[in-house]
Amino acid sequence: MAGGGGPAPPPKQEELQPHPSKDQLPNIAYCITSPPPWPEAILLGFQHYLVMLGTTVLIPTTLVPQMGGRNEEKAKMIQTLLFVAGLNTFFQTLFGTRLPAVIGGSYSYLPTTISIVLAGRYSTIVDPVEKFEKIMRGIQGALIVASTLQIVVGFSGLWRNVARFLSPLSTVPLVALTGFGLYEFGFPLCVEIGLPQIIFLLIFSQYMPHLIRGERAIFDRFAVIFSVVIVWIYAHLLTVSGAYKNAGPTTQTSCRTDRAGIIGASPWIRVPYPFQWGAPTFDAGEAFAMMAASFVALVESTGAFIAVSRYASATPIPPSILSRGVGWQGVGILFSGIFGTGSGSSVSVENAGLLALTRVGSRRVVQISAGFMIFFSILGKFGAIFASIPAPIMAALYCLFFAYVGSGGLSFLQFCNLNSFRTKFILGFSVFMGLSIPQYFNEYTAIHGYGPVHTGARWFNDMINVPFSSEPFVAGFLAMFLDVTLHKKDTATRKDRGMHWWDRFRSFKTDTRSEEFYSLPFNLNKFFPSV
Repeated sequence: MAGGGGPAPPPKQEELQPHPSKDQLPNIAYCITSPPPWPEAILLGFQHYLVMLGTTVLIPTTLVPQMGGRNEEKAKMIQTLLFVAGLNTFFQTLFGTRLPAVIGGSYSYLPTTISIVLAGRYSTIVDPVEKFEKIMRGIQGALIVASTLQIVVGFSGLWRNVARFLSPLSTVPLVALTGFGLYEFGFPLCVEIGLPQIIFLLIFSQYMPHLIRGERAIFDRFAVIFSVVIVWIYAHLLTVSGAYKNAGPTTQTSCRTDRAGIIGASPWIRVPYPFQWGAPTFDAGEAFAMMAASFVALVESTGAFIAVSRYASATPIPPSILSRGVGWQGVGILFSGIFGTGSGSSVSVENAGLLALTRVGSRRVVQISAGFMIFFSILGKFGAIFASIPAPIMAALYCLFFAYVGSGGLSFLQFCNLNSFRTKFILGFSVFMGLSIPQYFNEYTAIHGYGPVHTGARWFNDMINVPFSSEPFVAGFLAMFLDVTLHKKDTATRKDRGMHWWDRFRSFKTDTRSEEFYSLPFNLNKFFPSV
């Protein structure tokens, strides 16, 4: 009661309405076709380069010691990964999906690659350099064969037909676990370095813009550069003060700023070239296993492409454009095999999260970052300085970037009917199984040294164990299968799953905005049709 009168009037009807759904994400400072000023674009491109270094360094750090290589081989492998990533990113932004997606080395290929490293035919080689080169040639041959999968599936339009079954409902688990599924690479080993990095990143990106209001968003847009510089100096002070003097070898390698061994081993100038490790060798079983890893990377890249399109404020990516991007990603895997990177290529999830942090989805910025990758891969010493950033700093960055990609997947719930029990079942079951099945496979492998599928054929084991160890693969497959088979003929189902929102984006020409975002330059659409 207010003042002895009658009951308070009910709130106005418009106040009870939920937030309206939007097929383009608002509040993006620069979308795909609106580049920032050149000085700002160059700094943002350099920031993308810094972020992708984490994966670029981690893959050789994991593989090279097992392959018998030294710091010299590790430095060359990092340079090659950077060089190929620059080429693939440039081609993807120019001829592929045209989205601001960084194409770098992928964790999805690591289990298969390690399986090749441990092959019995290399165990008798005594000379470590010879062993490294022969293993690398075997990996190159497997990658070259595996690249044909994505090239054929993409350029033939087969993936376009698959992508047309995707709805906003089945997209949620796929994209969400593309980000959240990488939680194991998140929280850093050295808490005394990683935790300050997370705190400084949050302060610069989330709090400073509201405390210091200006015409230009400096702190949130360049939060990575500010926070990395501060914590890197702090980590170096810890190193020189002897904080890790009595620490174990793992802590010494991960936390110290002078144990990477990359700077001294890197040449001043070196241009990676095709078949630099020798002529590739081919094994049928390893090729099939690598094709399975390539298919897993394809599914994960599909989720990352969708997240990138969202954070670049583009319309939902048409299936034909997605298929074209997959084809060019296959070309990127071919480059990885030809140059010898030790791992295949896929969309960088962490760089997709950086788009959300900066609110800059400009294509030009990512193309500039590709230029930095190529430039610093050739000038080895300078590139090695940035590549020696301690791993806990990069892991702390991932805590925010992977979270952004995961929440980008959750944002597609706005197109679905969350009051439908069908929707609740598909979402809950696919996400739960997408987390629990890979957890079972990964724990089994960690305990026994091999996966649940353990036969005499290594290649067959990898073909089964690798896909079921991927969270986005399991969740995305289950969600799409259930979505297209469960109560398919129900008239309310189509609206519940959100397909009425995506109908106009199922074809390239249905919505005029698709041509603005995804059309090829130089009048190349007639050679690579988008319909």
